[in-house]
Amino acid sequence: MTPERLRTLLAPRSVALIGASDRSAFSRLLYGNLTAAGRADTTYLVNRRSPEVHGRPAHRTCAEIGGPVDLAFVMVPAEAAPDAVRDAAVAGARGVAVLSSGYAETGAEGRRRQEELAGLAEELGVVLLGPNALGFVNVAAGVPAIALADPPSAPGDVALISQSGACCGAMTDFAALAGVGLSHVITVGNEAMVTVGHLVDHLVDDPATKAIAVFMEAVREPEVFAAAARRAARAGKALVVLKAGRSELAARAAASHTGALVGDDRVVDAVFERLGVIRVDTIEDMLVTAGVAAYTGPLDRPGAGIVSISGGACDIIADLADGAGLRLPEPAEGTVRRLARVLPAFGAAHNPLDVTGAAVKDPQIWREAVAAVGDDPSVGIVVAVNSLPWRGDGPFYGQRYVDAIGAGMAAGRAPGLYLTQVTQPVGPRARAVLDAGGVAHVVPGLRLGVEAIARLARWSAHRAEEETALREHAVPAPRVALPEGDAFSEVDARALLEAAGIPVVPARHVRSAEEAERAAAEFGGPVAMKIVSPDIAHKTDLGCVRLGVTADQAAAVHDEIMAAARGAAAAGARLDGVLVAPMRAEAPELLVGVTRDPDWGLLLAVALGGVLVEVLDDAALSPLPVTPARARAMLTGLRGAAVLRGHRGSPAADLDRLAEVVAAVGRLAAALGPDLESLEINPLRVCGSQIEALDALVVRRR
Repeated sequence: MTPERLRTLLAPRSVALIGASDRSAFSRLLYGNLTAAGRADTTYLVNRRSPEVHGRPAHRTCAEIGGPVDLAFVMVPAEAAPDAVRDAAVAGARGVAVLSSGYAETGAEGRRRQEELAGLAEELGVVLLGPNALGFVNVAAGVPAIALADPPSAPGDVALISQSGACCGAMTDFAALAGVGLSHVITVGNEAMVTVGHLVDHLVDDPATKAIAVFMEAVREPEVFAAAARRAARAGKALVVLKAGRSELAARAAASHTGALVGDDRVVDAVFERLGVIRVDTIEDMLVTAGVAAYTGPLDRPGAGIVSISGGACDIIADLADGAGLRLPEPAEGTVRRLARVLPAFGAAHNPLDVTGAAVKDPQIWREAVAAVGDDPSVGIVVAVNSLPWRGDGPFYGQRYVDAIGAGMAAGRAPGLYLTQVTQPVGPRARAVLDAGGVAHVVPGLRLGVEAIARLARWSAHRAEEETALREHAVPAPRVALPEGDAFSEVDARALLEAAGIPVVPARHVRSAEEAERAAAEFGGPVAMKIVSPDIAHKTDLGCVRLGVTADQAAAVHDEIMAAARGAAAAGARLDGVLVAPMRAEAPELLVGVTRDPDWGLLLAVALGGVLVEVLDDAALSPLPVTPARARAMLTGLRGAAVLRGHRGSPAADLDRLAEVVAAVGRLAAALGPDLESLEINPLRVCGSQIEALDALVVRRR
């Protein structure tokens, strides 16, 4: 999917509406939008049965038009769509948007029909948008080729992509209400050929687009999406995604809507975070966050400086910032001195900053305060909280305050954002007031603004962290060969761990009762004994693990374990003796494992609990590679992380050493490469700086 092919699709000079009909609301909307944009002369109507549609002559086929057709909209039933695509290709069309439904969203037969349509388009050299899509708007190019009412016409800098056409109308309405300008609106439907990832990759290079907002129910072609997301992050263009499917109910709804398959949402969260994707849960958050990101770009510093004339608003913002994880740094000494020169004696230089009622009499307090906070060395964005008109007409009583705020933003170093206390429309009157004051961007509502800035600050910091991680892993790990066979015993797994520098508990591999007794005696205390077999993963369930065994018991226990294992051997399990290891005192236990996701590849998981992992359900995930810094963040982000800081007399874990071990597990998995299906250490015992793998399992990819 080359950039040139997508440019041809999204910037057509002429459009043919195949299946145009006075009875079709889609047809009326499309035709009305294109003609209202001044494209009547290059919009052609095609209908095999009616010589006139929408009050204009219609053609029986695209070939009869007699001129070039760049883009064809297919609005005929699904069974007639292939002939329509062939007709468009004969007329020279290189882009086809299929509005028809009846494809993958309907089941197996629909999926087959969709695959055949995509194959036909590829064969004809045609780029296919959809099916089950409502079209697109290229605002800057003046192409409102979409079956939605009131498409945006004033160019902005946020591109909106939606897998849902019906939701798209609500999204464009809210964007207009919130003052978020759009560069594109693109519905993708079932993504038979053009996927969200292809469009993101295209928009990264679009100079009119500064941020990208996406509503999706599933990620199709994950490798394409991941590569595009990385490019967007490197380019400083925030990718803000509202992905449905967190719940089982939402996943079922997505499947019935567009035939989407929705995977484990925790995996999606981990992958999105790693790719630098900002994930949100509402349309409002998606568009507001994208709008702020498009205006500011990546923040140089994570701190926000708040300036308000309302002490109550300051209190609300402080609470919201605490909940959202937004840093509100206290002003530096130099900032405090600057503020002292303009604030009244009863004012206090804090963040959030209340400029007090004195600013009503002297608007220059606004200007100086906003400029001083914007220049603070810890502030990456300065936010002015004030009112705006949203009804009525005539001069705004507070224009001089807006003017002073705009002047302060222009004088300060950090980008400035205007924030209203409640969610309200940013209509023409409010926009005129802001333009007159030189204020570039506004967010309606404290919560929307604070949470959007918090997301932007985290995304900005993440970009810097990822650049460091990529530099650290610029040289790929050398490949490590797995032993022959499909499955491996714990002895094989231990050898791999030891070769990778991952600490394991000492152990002896024995093949007789006598050897078991000698091994237990060598360790000088109670031991753990377990079967060695490449075919028995859950040894405890089969009675193949015994704990607290003394030397005089070891021979008998060896024979008991072998007898229990032979009972399982009816299923073909191969047996290779017993592993004897010293018992360890009780200490926190972790699961550290890497498993292969069918869409996203190898993922590393860290969880507390050892045998209680499934019960506690407290895990952190990350795609590879995982640096020690990322591993430490995963560990401290667990809900039960307090256990690692020392609990009931147990020593605090050496988190730096533990993070190194976790990162080493990730490096080993990466080195094993495409041969690896999963690698699991469960448990990894953590007692201060003593960190040992007590059990390990490795599975080859089939």
